[in-house]
Amino acid sequence: MTVDYSLYLVIGTENIGERPLEPLLRQAAAGGVSIVQLREKSLNSRDFLETACRVHEVLKTMGIPLIINDRADIALACGAEGLHIGQGDLPPAEARKLMGPSAVIGLSVESPEDATAAGVEYVDYLGISPVFSTPTKTDTAAALGLDGVGAIRALSELPLVGIGGISEINAGDVVAAGADGVAVVSAICSAEDPAAASGRLREIIDKHRNMK
Repeated sequence: MTVDYSLYLVIGTENIGERPLEPLLRQAAAGGVSIVQLREKSLNSRDFLETACRVHEVLKTMGIPLIINDRADIALACGAEGLHIGQGDLPPAEARKLMGPSAVIGLSVESPEDATAAGVEYVDYLGISPVFSTPTKTDTAAALGLDGVGAIRALSELPLVGIGGISEINAGDVVAAGADGVAVVSAICSAEDPAAASGRLREIIDKHRNMK
């Protein structure tokens, strides 16, 4: 499966306030979001699965892959295209065994050492986390900065997605430093016009990718 990691939206019901989820996803996709991760930390398993199935139905109509954060059982049950795991989640080898050879598996890395540790051979992309400090996720390591992105790029041939504190102001810098794409939460979920915000981000990302 060929995946475009350019503009990676991380979304969950806790990130969208009173907005309905499906219209927001359609707007974000119309603007240029190329892949979506559903991250639900507070829902019970039944509600997570129900939400994941609804999200997947929307994304399938637009050809956008759905990645489920942490929960292989939810990913399998809703037929999602992939799974994203962190350093404290399932080992990559076990995630691959559960998800199968065709699934898209991502791994969060918080240092150059993580990017070359045992198990990375089982994943399809690395999420560099956090590039900058971010209020949407408080249980992360110290910010890696642009130098950290460059250091990991020098060590890995896998697609790299930068996440953490990324906005229209710095997205281009993250791509220029070596990332293949950027992941955002509030830059789209909190935008007054998610389609326009996605479009501006995608334009910035594509411009800097074409300059490489």
